[in-house]
Formats: sequence, C-alpha cells, structure tokens
Amino acid sequence: MTVSIQQVMTTSPVMPVMVINRLELAVPLAQALVNGGLKVLEITLRTPVALDAIRLIKNEVPGAIVGAGTIINTLTLDQALKVGAEFIVSPGVTESLLDAALRSGLPILPGVVTPSEVMRLIDKGITAMKFFPAEAAGGIPMLKSINGPLPQVTFCPTGGVTPKNAPDYLALNNVSCVGGSWMAPANLVDEEDWQEITRRASEAASLRK
Repeated sequence: MTVSIQQVMTTSPVMPVMVINRLELAVPLAQALVNGGLKVLEITLRTPVALDAIRLIKNEVPGAIVGAGTIINTLTLDQALKVGAEFIVSPGVTESLLDAALRSGLPILPGVVTPSEVMRLIDKGITAMKFFPAEAAGGIPMLKSINGPLPQVTFCPTGGVTPKNAPDYLALNNVSCVGGSWMAPANLVDEEDWQEITRRASEAASLRK
C-alpha cells in the first residue's frame, strides 16, 4: 500500500527521529515505539546500519510506516528507494533532489526555514514541509508569522522540540506533527529499556492539538 504525505503527517502527533547504531536493536526499538502508538518512524541515514535497519523494520514491524531521514542528494534518495523506505525527509532541499524525489513518486518532507524556500516548494506542488532547525530558526513565532501569508502549508517542526514545548507547536494551525528523539534517547536504547521507551512513546502519542 502506498503511503501519502498526509498519512505521514497526521497518523501520529510525534514522529520519532531515530539514529540506529546497532542493527540488532532496530526491530525491538521500532516495536517499542509502535507499541506506544507512534507508527510513523524516521530512520536517519547517519549510521552505517541505517539502510539495513529500514529494510528490517519494514519487514518485521507490522503497522510501522518507515521513512528515511537525512536524505541530502540523489544518491541517498536512491539508497532509500532500494531498501523500501515509504517516505523521505530532508534537512533542506536542492533542485536536483526535489526533482528526483518527485519523479520517484515517494512522499517527501523537505526541510525549509524561510518563506522564500516555502514558496519555491509551493511552486512544485508541495504543501507539507519539515521546519528545521525549528527552535534555532525562530520556533513558534516564526511559524505563526509564516502562517499569515502562506496558510496553505503545514509543517513538521524538528530540532529542539521537547515534551515541554511540543504541545505549543501542535497547537498551531499550520503544524500537523512534530519530530523529536526524546522518546528513545541513546541511553535507553543502549540499555534496551523497551518498556520505558514504550511509556514515553505513549505519552507522546497522547499529545493532541
């Protein structure tokens, strides 16, 4: 079944941003997050095992919608396609990456900061975007300001989003979900504390506008 960008943005209020260093932990980590109600998972391509992790999670964790993050060029896009990523997330966007992603048909959540970047993506027919780095780029006040002239765009703010400020982001008209890693910090993953990760995921899944 093909996933739409709307499903990516609205299935859960929080999208876990996952950095997986050990392949054997990929499936139990993803299962813990899905058990807590967070079904849309972004696996960042920052580690040597990330691509294998995407393939494993997609095959072995029912209900998970598995995407590839840190897509920065056509090479990483092609790699994500080959392992079956269902959507891609980029920290920013280039013309070559955007054109290749649109040709692939894979849902893309491209990173933006400025109104000019937003407008260029609107020209390409894209209205769902990642706002990154959210806190460093002006956070909630910036998103409120963008909403005035560009109300047709919805965002997934990522970067500096925490359990404390996530509800405030989710209360904005132009925010569908937020991205973060607080549900599965490195220490809990290394300790294989899946119960605590599931508890944190459940709390995050209960965040509503």
